Amino acid sequence: MDVLVILIPVSLFLGAVGLAGFFWLLKRGQFDDPEGDANRILSGDYDDKPKS
Repeated sequence: MDVLVILIPVSLFLGAVGLAGFFWLLKRGQFDDPEGDANRILSGDYDDKPKS
């Protein structure tokens, strides 16, 4: 039972870090264009050559 005194605050801290990271990415616009990648994979334009 003594281990719960350590595990509960650690899990709450890690959850808060993950939630803060999600909101930070949301604020930076990481998830603004979810359909762009879905449509890009269906296009016939392929970029097989490396950029020079």
